Formats: sequence, structure tokens, C-alpha cells
Amino acid sequence: MLDPGLYVVATPIGNLQDITLRALQVLGDVELVAAEDTRRSAQLLNHHGLRAALKSVHEHNESKRIPELLSLIRNGHAVALISDAGTPLVSDPGFRLVQAVVEEGFSVYSVPGPSALTAAISVSGLASDRFLFEGFLPAKAAARKTRLEVLAAQTATLVFFESSHRILDSLEAMAAVFGGQRKAAVCRELTKQFETVLRGSLADVIETVKSDRNQRKGEFVVVVKGSDETDSEVDGLTLARALLEYLPPAQAARVAAKVGSGSRREIYAALQSE
Repeated sequence: MLDPGLYVVATPIGNLQDITLRALQVLGDVELVAAEDTRRSAQLLNHHGLRAALKSVHEHNESKRIPELLSLIRNGHAVALISDAGTPLVSDPGFRLVQAVVEEGFSVYSVPGPSALTAAISVSGLASDRFLFEGFLPAKAAARKTRLEVLAAQTATLVFFESSHRILDSLEAMAAVFGGQRKAAVCRELTKQFETVLRGSLADVIETVKSDRNQRKGEFVVVVKGSDETDSEVDGLTLARALLEYLPPAQAARVAAKVGSGSRREIYAALQSE
């Protein structure tokens, strides 16, 4: 018998056998499983012989579902939260629900397991002692470039999620901002039948992705080596470019000069010339 509360359960990112014994026990004992996609989750449950009640909870209906789920917990029941794959809330819905349960004073239990984020880092061949998870980059090219410029001086390993229709554009944007020689690992379809991990410079992996259509199919985690820059000072021009989304050029140059390297006049002139 489970204690009342919300159980945040990690599920396989591909291979259905990658599920913990505890996750199976919890999913079999809860009153309800709140799932991002009930059809996909039903396949997982059926594969393991579980007949749990399912209720859809995704980004479009999460707020509306919260009162119902809170009522179940309030009445002494256990509820599980799962996403399409991996650990819930990592670039997936669930934050509002967890926050609401915590605010109501009920228990939230972690049932850890698979995560595309940690799986990719573990096989990337890049430093894993410090990393920055960025999730999905902006879809529009200008916003994507701006975000990458903000990250360019980060010395921690960078981790991104990406989709099949944007993988090549994102890799080329990374090479343009970080430099083509920056080391990277493109992890595709991890734990699935067509899993591949491309390691090398950004220029090298881009060439492979361009030449092999199969390398543009599936779900991706991109791991990129951090900057080798040891000077902690922020590059003023890079910062100013990022600030242009929010400030006019003169103000962006003024703020950037105060925080980073370069004079206000030099930064402003560079912005005007671009």
C-alpha cells in the first residue's frame, strides 16, 4: 500500500525494459497515472502487464487537471505522474502540478530512473563534472543565435534537446557562434533500435549529418564542450548582441560596457556596423 501523495515516475526513453522495479510497483499500485500521452503510456503499461487508470495531463490541460488530482490525494490516494519518456518535468509538463501539490502540503515522491539528459552526458566523452542543461533552443534563427551568443563563454559542458526538423540548423548555428572546432556529441535515438552517437568537432558532425539523411531522423540530445576561456570577464560585444532583444543599441552598449569587456563607444560602433 502506497502512502498518499504524488509519485513522479521516470519511464524508459526508448527501450521498454529500461524501467525500475520500484517504478513498476508504483505504477501498479497508484489510484491514477497522470500521463502526458495516454496512448503512448498505455503501450508501456500493457507491455509490463499493468492495468492502471490513465488520465491525460499535458501542457494544454495541466492547470485544469490539478484540482481533480489534488482531490484524489486529499482523499488518501496515491497518484503517479509520468511523461512521454524519461524523467517528468525535464523539458516536459508537470511543474504546475508538483508546485500545487507542494503548496497544498502533500507529499511528492521521486521514483528516479531513465533520463535522456544524463544518458547523453554519460556516453558523450565530454566533461561531466559541470554541465548546463539548456533544453530546446528557440525555433527562430535570430533568437537561437542570440541565445547561443549568451552561452558562448560558458566553461561548463552544454546540453541541448533538439528535434529532427531543426537538428541541422541548430548545429550550424552552434558552429557559427562557438566555432566549428568546438567538440560535440550528437546523441540520436538513445536506447532505441537506431541509436547513434556522433563525436568530434561541430564541423565534423555537421558534415556527417548533412551527408546521411538517417542522421536527421529521430530525437536528439546535443552535448557541446564548454569554452576553454579561463578569463571570467564577459565579452562586451557578445553581451550587447544578446541585450538587443530587449534594449536599443545605445543602451545595450552602455550596459554591456559596465558588465563586460570593451568600451561603450567600441561596442556601439560594432553593433551599428552589423
